[in-house]
Amino acid sequence: MRNEQKGITDNIPLSGNQANRWQIYGDSPEKRRRLQRRTLLIVVLAQILGGAGLAAGVTIGGLLAQQMLGTDSFAGVPSALFTLGSAAAALLIGRMSQRFGRRMGLAAGFMAGGIGAVGAVLAAVLPNIPLLFVSLFIYGAGTASNLQARYAGTDLAKPNERAKAISVILTSTTFGAVAGPNLVDAMGRFAASLGVPPLAGPFLLAAVAFLFAGVVLLAFLRPDPFLVAKALAQDKLADKQFVTGGEQPRANDNRKIAVGATVMILTHVVMVAIMTMTPIHMQHHGHGLGEVGLVIGVHIAAMYLPSLITGILVDKWGRTVMAYASGVTLLLSGLMAAWVPADSMALLMIALALLGLGWNFGLISGTAIIVDATAAATRAKTQGSIDVLIALTGASGGALSGMVVANSSYAMLSLAGGIMSLLLIPVVIWSRRRPSARQRNERVSMGS
Repeated sequence: MRNEQKGITDNIPLSGNQANRWQIYGDSPEKRRRLQRRTLLIVVLAQILGGAGLAAGVTIGGLLAQQMLGTDSFAGVPSALFTLGSAAAALLIGRMSQRFGRRMGLAAGFMAGGIGAVGAVLAAVLPNIPLLFVSLFIYGAGTASNLQARYAGTDLAKPNERAKAISVILTSTTFGAVAGPNLVDAMGRFAASLGVPPLAGPFLLAAVAFLFAGVVLLAFLRPDPFLVAKALAQDKLADKQFVTGGEQPRANDNRKIAVGATVMILTHVVMVAIMTMTPIHMQHHGHGLGEVGLVIGVHIAAMYLPSLITGILVDKWGRTVMAYASGVTLLLSGLMAAWVPADSMALLMIALALLGLGWNFGLISGTAIIVDATAAATRAKTQGSIDVLIALTGASGGALSGMVVANSSYAMLSLAGGIMSLLLIPVVIWSRRRPSARQRNERVSMGS
């Protein structure tokens, strides 16, 4: 039993001075609340910057590759590289955060993303295709940090306030994500004035935004919320105190982890698949780029803007109810996208807004389930691994969506996505089944 206990608590070495210094947050709930508010403020500021860097680069990456290659055959390569880079970085950031805290993990990811953006600018100036592809892969680290930052707000949050903390961080990302694409033209003109290809301009913005986001976290995310939460959890375990009132579990609840991961993965796959093919579907039916941009803009707004309300609902009504709501909302989106007339802008907007809203419900409820189900000793590493799966399955969903449409239709893709989202319901029902006596005994022995 001693070895099992050691395995739960030894992932982050804490000195005696650190443990004593951070114990004040366990002794004083008010100090802990103030640290939580400060943590949210710092992470929100970093997310606004990170959102600008992410959106500006992603908006123009395909066009830059198309210009440098002289063909549109590989215009989808930047998206694939972003995704693969994000997946690899998510794993590394999760493990780094587990060992050294959120501050070091997230800052390293943002700074790597900034270096990747600088490399993309240099590749455009030289020009150098291999450098561009390597830089875009590294740039994906900024994407990973931008997504994993949502966990930082939950480390010190009360169990009934975790979803709200997640939603605050997601909402703040919207500001940067909206500003980034709107600065594309201005950054293009600025780049041209420096003798840099205009399409590299947004990557200048991304470099500055990602690097500043990293600096903000590195300089101000002190004390590290994850390390504080880890110290408090270690202290409780050392004192053999039982967790009550929905506090962090002593050992991971693998059943709930599987459910939280499934909720996020399914909603992400469905969202990416339908979203990826909607612009092509619209263009095939005579819609211009302006109309396509408007529909996708509404979709992105629906992905992030409702977050504050969603977080409150997840905390008030429960993770399960909102996971059900995610599946039903995505089903409605798939049915609408499949059956509405292709020339109806208003109905397509509603369908894509529902798609974004269903994703929002799934991401926040799934994230809250993961936080509830993981012990501090392994939480960050587990979260990073799950985000790897989200990124990879999302990329697969985007790639397979083109094959589905090519061999059938956009309507079939949308129907398949809507029906797939209903798998969330039996998965969540399974999670609510009482564990067997053997499973309960195993869980107690792990936590004792």
